[in-house]
Amino acid sequence: MTEQRKIILPGTDPSPGADPGDQIPAERPRKVVRSSVERAVEGFDLSRLGGIMLPTEGRQRVVMRELSIETLPDEPQGPTPAQVTIEPASPQTTTASAPEAPAPIDLVAQPVPPVTAAVAPPVVATPAASHAVVTAPAAASALAPVADADAPLQLAEAPVRFRETRHEVDRKRMREQGLIVPEGTVTGLMEEFRIVKRQLLLQAMELRRAGAGPAAQRVLICSPLPGEGKTYCATNLALAIAAEKESEVVLVDADFAKPSILSTLGLPGGPGLMDALTDPAIDVADCVVGTDIPGLWVLPAGNATNSDTEYLASSRTRAVIDRLTVGAPHRIVIFDSPPALAASPAAELAKYVGQAVVVARADRTGQSALEDAIALLSSCPNIQLLLNAVRFSPSGRRFGSYYGYRG
Repeated sequence: MTEQRKIILPGTDPSPGADPGDQIPAERPRKVVRSSVERAVEGFDLSRLGGIMLPTEGRQRVVMRELSIETLPDEPQGPTPAQVTIEPASPQTTTASAPEAPAPIDLVAQPVPPVTAAVAPPVVATPAASHAVVTAPAAASALAPVADADAPLQLAEAPVRFRETRHEVDRKRMREQGLIVPEGTVTGLMEEFRIVKRQLLLQAMELRRAGAGPAAQRVLICSPLPGEGKTYCATNLALAIAAEKESEVVLVDADFAKPSILSTLGLPGGPGLMDALTDPAIDVADCVVGTDIPGLWVLPAGNATNSDTEYLASSRTRAVIDRLTVGAPHRIVIFDSPPALAASPAAELAKYVGQAVVVARADRTGQSALEDAIALLSSCPNIQLLLNAVRFSPSGRRFGSYYGYRG
């Protein structure tokens, strides 16, 4: 808090309420002098009152100081460090005037007492972060975060690597089951799943931008009841995503009671997801089977157990599933789960994925069964429907036929 006081000069009115007998003669001019505060801050650069960077134990803190101006004594004692000549202003204007023979007035610069200000606690800053210096005294409370120079750097995790052994996929069996053959010609089936995969990949990108984490890279393929084509759609979708130039896919057989992915592709058996859940000593990455199809990996279901739902509900499940996408942002994990209305693992797996695709067969799935299945999978934020075994298209869709045209 500063105090303003007028300095009385010879020939001026001491106060507005003084005795009229003490007033000076009317023929003598009156002189008005501004207060010491007004004279002290005139021409002073206020931007110099900004933040001051002071080193403190290896950290940089932002410390605000306040300007303190004290009232000058009428007669300063001792030698004057500096002299400032202030010209009295005219009563009608605010600009400085130049009357005849102005009287010099000495202004002694007083030391500024240090003021302790609160500082913000140090926080870890990104490499692009910088210290924001407040340049206005009124904004002293807006202190910027301080970077901790001693904090360890956050290093990205090394990508998980699967075994280098590649197993040949039985192409003949794939053709017999009506699956997409990677080296085959473009067919209507391939075109249909190209459209489906593009929608899923775009949704995965949106989920990643929204901060969904590793769940954005996981897709659950399910159906209300058995025999509606969930494994068929999951396998074809994995083959379609494996054809991407910048993506790869892990097809997980999560139908622990009736696994069929290995037999569908003609791959050898071995430990799988359930083994990694039941035995902490097993790394799920060592259970992944490589194929001779570029970008396609398969995780078997593993040994059967009567407690598959309980293991999926345990705290270890998330860590095991996260292991599949560590350091691999372009890797998609597809779960082929059991039917939602026939086994409970599907509802548990829905908690760990960013998208769920419910396969409905056009000539078999009823509306009530479809609604019940969607309700059981409601823990997944994005549920989409895939209509399978369609015989007729009102719009005349004939994907695949265009590539055979050479005219």
